[in-house]
Amino acid sequence: MTNKTAIITGGSRGIGKATALKLANNGINIIITYHSKADEAKEVVTAIKAKGLKATAFQLDVSNRESFMDVANKVQASLKEIGESKFDFLINNAGVGFTSAIGETNEVDFDRLTNIHLKSVLFITEKLLPFMNDGGEIVNISSGLTRIIYNNYSLYASLKTAIETLTRYQAKELGPRKIRANVIAPGAIETDFGGGAVRDNANFNAVIAGNTALGRVGLADDVAGAIANLVRDDSYWINAQRIEVSGGQAI
Repeated sequence: MTNKTAIITGGSRGIGKATALKLANNGINIIITYHSKADEAKEVVTAIKAKGLKATAFQLDVSNRESFMDVANKVQASLKEIGESKFDFLINNAGVGFTSAIGETNEVDFDRLTNIHLKSVLFITEKLLPFMNDGGEIVNISSGLTRIIYNNYSLYASLKTAIETLTRYQAKELGPRKIRANVIAPGAIETDFGGGAVRDNANFNAVIAGNTALGRVGLADDVAGAIANLVRDDSYWINAQRIEVSGGQAI
């Protein structure tokens, strides 16, 4: 049986790394991108190869237009490296945390965040569609912050809301190719995202845990598990959906 292949942006750490390892456990070959953590990306690739799967990584700066507009060439080279011609799953995960009060956001930050969280997702997907197998799936990463409102996240959450709308359009327009598109929206997760505030600030962690039905803060593996289930053949009929993975935060 031929193994399927997934591309995961931002796969050297956090949710992206956990997803790469989880999908590999399910027999899926992996291509990850990384921004600056080359050594960490290499460790992920080595761990996946140790499972008997194919894996590789390449550098991609989703804040830089020149970098993500050239993604097709990088993916073609990566597919060739692992002996494949096409891939099946695209997980648009790369991102950064950002806070700014309304009235204090500047255009430089606006443009950078828009590149990272919206423009790169749109164009990476667009440029990789010719190399994606029919019947595959796009999983875009949004945020619980499109539903749960905290001060200073207006720009970040607004861009994630745009991703949720874009995903529904992708599902509609790619339906003839039987390509599904869904959104995973993590709640507060213990990673280094946003400077590691949820992971490293014990008081903040406790507040979030106390406001979550299941009584704790999320882990990267919680989100990775949801993504792994979503790309299974058994989940084929799930399409154009926003799936929040928050343990019941702020309900």
